[in-house]
Amino acid sequence: MHLNKNLLLLHITVFIWGFTAIFGALISVSAYELVWYRMLIASISLFIYEYIWNKNRPQISFKKQVILLGIGGIVALHWFFFYHSIKTSTISVALVCLSSTALFTSFLSPIFNKKAKISIVDLIIGLVIIVGIAFIFSFETQYTEGIIYGLIASFCAAIFTIFNEIEVKDLPASTIGLYEMFGGFLLLSLYLGFTNSQNQYQLAISSSDFWYLMLLGTVCTALAYVTGVAVMKELSAYTVVLTTNLEPVYGIVLAVLIFGKRELMTAGFYQGAAIILLAVFVYPFVKGYFNKTGR
Repeated sequence: MHLNKNLLLLHITVFIWGFTAIFGALISVSAYELVWYRMLIASISLFIYEYIWNKNRPQISFKKQVILLGIGGIVALHWFFFYHSIKTSTISVALVCLSSTALFTSFLSPIFNKKAKISIVDLIIGLVIIVGIAFIFSFETQYTEGIIYGLIASFCAAIFTIFNEIEVKDLPASTIGLYEMFGGFLLLSLYLGFTNSQNQYQLAISSSDFWYLMLLGTVCTALAYVTGVAVMKELSAYTVVLTTNLEPVYGIVLAVLIFGKRELMTAGFYQGAAIILLAVFVYPFVKGYFNKTGR
């Protein structure tokens, strides 16, 4: 029963993550302002949790704090390019590009983690994903800019995922989340200050944007982040990876239901997306089989 509860929480969390792309289209401000507000609200939410409800806060060295703040900067870049992809193309394009995170992770992991090695399975799945992306490129040339931004976002996601895999072994998810959200907010604020770009980015927002941002920053970011990491204590990595692969599916379905024809793409896009999603879903099964057989 306890296991079922955690699995249900994970599915709910992944479904909530599907809404992050929806909010990206609903919120009218630029990608930069959107991420600035998202990380500010998430930072405040996690700070309240850490310093009011959490009685078992770990002691963190200055070096570790700097590392977590730096990872937060990478998260900020990931979200900036992700939302920029949405605003220059569509939600569906951005989410399908995000599915290539597994491809980048398979190549980057051995670089950051010397014990890891590139496997034949990773290479084959990666090549299939490349075929799917190339297929989409050939049919959706009007969204080339959005596809490029989406792939950059995916690359950034692979980097901070690898780092977080290391950090979560020693620190609670809420602590990691707090430092990373604040680190991203700090990076964006420094950029705003040093470039004197206040005239370019108007931080004043409408009432509708305010409520969308509050939901995005609290429920979809602070709460979902902590929950998504916490369930890993009970569920296997295999189960978590397989379930998380549903995020693009949830997001694309939600986008079509909410925005209708605006999110409908050509048949070529869905064929390319099917190739990518099939590779992403098959990957855990094939990887698990080869690990068991030792091949």
